[in-house]
Amino acid sequence: MNQNMTVQELVTNQAKKAQLASRTLGLLTSDQKNQALLAIKDQLLTDEAYLLAENEKDVATARENGQPASMLDRLKLNPERIRGLAQSLEDLATLTDPVGETTAEWVQKDGLSIKSVRVPLGVVGIIYEARPNVTVDAAAIALKTGNAVVLRGSASTTRSNLALAASIQNAMKKLGLPYEAIQYLATEDREAVDVMCRLHGIIDVIIPRGGAALINRVVKNSVVPVIETGVGNCHIFIDQSANERMAEAIVTNAKMSRPAVCNALETLLIHREYPQAEHLLSSLLDAGVELRACEQTMAAYPSLQDKMVPATEEDFQVEFLDLVLAVRTVADLNGALDHIATYGTKHSECILTEKQENATRFLQAVDAAAVYHNASTRFTDGGEFGFGAEIGISTQKLHARGPMGLPALTSIKYLVQGTGQIRK
Repeated sequence: MNQNMTVQELVTNQAKKAQLASRTLGLLTSDQKNQALLAIKDQLLTDEAYLLAENEKDVATARENGQPASMLDRLKLNPERIRGLAQSLEDLATLTDPVGETTAEWVQKDGLSIKSVRVPLGVVGIIYEARPNVTVDAAAIALKTGNAVVLRGSASTTRSNLALAASIQNAMKKLGLPYEAIQYLATEDREAVDVMCRLHGIIDVIIPRGGAALINRVVKNSVVPVIETGVGNCHIFIDQSANERMAEAIVTNAKMSRPAVCNALETLLIHREYPQAEHLLSSLLDAGVELRACEQTMAAYPSLQDKMVPATEEDFQVEFLDLVLAVRTVADLNGALDHIATYGTKHSECILTEKQENATRFLQAVDAAAVYHNASTRFTDGGEFGFGAEIGISTQKLHARGPMGLPALTSIKYLVQGTGQIRK
């Protein structure tokens, strides 16, 4: 950061550079954008040693500051993750470019020809926490859809993010493409977030990715349109008829495969007559999961009482992002639906049942971006849905909902052609 510039000046200056570059970026052909993605892939692999070294500095600082293992995992880059990013860029290059796609076309009685086509949003601001892979994913999806992007990650990953952004820009420079369309804000000052939220007319939309505090701050303070993403207080309801082995496999996967992500299981709801509940809870405890159980659950399984923690009201409201699981026993499907309606964050919810009528009711009644029957909530992901890399998981209802792939980063424009018509 230039020491003579205020945060306001720095952020505004970089956002204006992105806006100017967006005019050229939005006109690139699909082939040019795909060449850029493949060039970025090659540049990341070339720069791997430097990227890992910069990332290790961030991880070391976080470790010294006492960050938990789950957070260190979110911060960490390694050769496998770098290769994963490279592969995602290659995969993204193979996907259909939505820009220019005709979504509707018709001719009016007066002979006017009207067509709606997909166009870039313009300049997308992305504010995110922890995971440096978001820097690459967000820049790549923005590039593929012809959008410039202004990125602001957390202070904990500043070195990693600046190094990744530099690699991306260098790859675009080599191809003579508008590299300033990718901007990473070179300041750790929290004021940068508030400045971004005030840049109406320069930034077209802001997407916050992170915890509830970050998302609420952006939503409350922004005069720029916001797409809310990702707080995931996700539930699984085990119905009385659930298959035992399926239930254990799905619950274990949803909670333990990667507990620090937004589609991980946070609350387990168990039908009071599910016959294998004690075995399942015991297995989770043995696997190292801390169970915070309601009074009815504690009373129902006395042999596990000294191993479980009595749940508080707050435990059913939070996103643990760790090997901690809230557990509540419910009387029936209605009890599960009521709980989810009260505590859910409209992200991902699941029912495990062999009764199709219960599954159908759950799928229809639950208000969430993704609702599952007999499958792990961990599938709520752009890659798993076949969208390629994602820009985030929207938990709202306007413009985009669920995993946001390429079409979610576009708007539409009406192209109207006439032969001299005037309105009467």
